[in-house]
Amino acid sequence: MNPKVTDTGIAGLKLVELVVHEDARGSFREAYHQDKLEALGLPHLGPVQWNVAENQRRGILRGIHAEPWDKYIHILQGEVFSAIADLRKGSPTFGRAETFRLDRTRALFLPKGLGNSYQVLSEGAVYGYLVNHHWQAGAGYLGIRWDDPALAIAWPLPVTPECLSEKDRNLPSLEEALGA
Repeated sequence: MNPKVTDTGIAGLKLVELVVHEDARGSFREAYHQDKLEALGLPHLGPVQWNVAENQRRGILRGIHAEPWDKYIHILQGEVFSAIADLRKGSPTFGRAETFRLDRTRALFLPKGLGNSYQVLSEGAVYGYLVNHHWQAGAGYLGIRWDDPALAIAWPLPVTPECLSEKDRNLPSLEEALGA
């Protein structure tokens, strides 16, 4: 069986419904199958790096970060509330944010320039993502405040300072960063 790929309200952002096979022993899934996903309309990702963020408790919030690479996100364990914002000036969906609940059955493909963020809904979560360019220390990547009123993201859990990194607490608004 093939996964199901759905367009979203943000240009280029794709939701992937994965096929999970379960029995008394547990489960198995193809989290990423390049040929099948390309046949369903995803562009060639050509991953060069696999990143994994382990989140130890419910409520942790990361982002909004827009790196200069395409990204394929898959939750290895737990559940997250994913908020994606179009930060590409000139895009027909610039400034729009969409949200998704992600777990082991759903993945997202993000083209470069989309802002990625998430809040952990379960008692912990393992958040994995493939990228098609290497991260570089010292490189400047666009980041936007998690609570920017222009994006109007309705986070499902209260956000406290200890749930955010210092970097994320000090990110600029969309208007401050891009003059939007």
